[in-house]
Amino acid sequence: MEKLKKIQRTPLIKVITGMRRAGKSTLLDLFALELKKQGVTDEQIIRINFESMAFDDINNYRQLYTYIKEHQKADYTYLFLDEIQQVESWEKAINSLFAEGNCDIYITGSNANMLSSDLSTLLAGRYVEIQVFPLSFKEYMLFLPPKKRGNKAEAFESYLTYGGLPLVPNLPQESNTVEMFLTGIYNTVLMKDVVQRNAVRDPAILENIVRFLADNVGNPVAATKIAGFLTSQGRKVTATTVDNYLQMLTKAYVFYKAQRYDIKGKLYLKTQEKYYIVDNGLRNALLDFKQADYGRVLENIVYLELLRRGYHVSVGKVGTLEVDFVASKAEGKVYFQVSASVLDDTTRERELKPLRAIPDAYEKVLLTMDKIYIKDYEGIKNVNIIDFLLESE
Repeated sequence: MEKLKKIQRTPLIKVITGMRRAGKSTLLDLFALELKKQGVTDEQIIRINFESMAFDDINNYRQLYTYIKEHQKADYTYLFLDEIQQVESWEKAINSLFAEGNCDIYITGSNANMLSSDLSTLLAGRYVEIQVFPLSFKEYMLFLPPKKRGNKAEAFESYLTYGGLPLVPNLPQESNTVEMFLTGIYNTVLMKDVVQRNAVRDPAILENIVRFLADNVGNPVAATKIAGFLTSQGRKVTATTVDNYLQMLTKAYVFYKAQRYDIKGKLYLKTQEKYYIVDNGLRNALLDFKQADYGRVLENIVYLELLRRGYHVSVGKVGTLEVDFVASKAEGKVYFQVSASVLDDTTRERELKPLRAIPDAYEKVLLTMDKIYIKDYEGIKNVNIIDFLLESE
């Protein structure tokens, strides 16, 4: 919301992206209320949700342009266009409306194809992307009923188990109810934004890949490795097909790919990327809420939090050692190592060793679930994960 308010009425198309049910439409609803507080009238706002039957007859850019022009009654109009990727060549209508200069345009989409190279070329320098993720833990705490906000540790366990999709905090916090909700969302995302959009011929293989990735968050992954695993399970598939499916899943914002970065060589590597799932509740629903590697789950939570905070996040390599995250912004980098606990001396030394091997002076942080008085290991910050997630961004 703060980002939208800062760029309101600027000569930029506001593109809001993210997985279905993460809150994009609600964000537009709230922004519309904010506009009305500023004195903007209903006549100045045109809202179209392309998933509604009411707009089922708008299928291409000409129909979209005609509809908007017919409904523009004010000198200056705010356009809110939900799930615009449903409209063929929609960018042509948006480009024309933008050029006319009498409207502020906000569009949402659940697939990264909407920001394809063709669109980027057409709207080059004229749009800004705002990514919407499921709730951070800090937001999750605000969504909980007031009586449940007192125990942060208990709330965090629920967050780890059931995830941060906005409706989850007010559902009964038990597996059957939440699992039904999450499974419904997963099936919708998989069918609408992956299978149907990409005309997937074998949805069963796609689902096997999704489950493999969910079970391996934070582990190095290669298309050849997945293809080999599926073939050994009797589902013969090529690495090329797997790679295509991986691209589909990242474009639907179900998974995010973290490249490996050679810290000393200062270059990105093309192998052994890691994939992180958009919501831990979805992951648990996919895997029937089975016990998982606690450290990997925490790593997934931290990765998404760093993305929320506007970092470009990669997996660091320093010699033969690995740094969990290299978080970069224009103003510099922060290195993060994530572990469930480092109370054991051997574990602590293992986690600190990669950070100590980094040759530059950027900030280095060890994140754990430990509650201890030591706040610093020879210049490496020691921070509790819950405290990190609740701190001001």
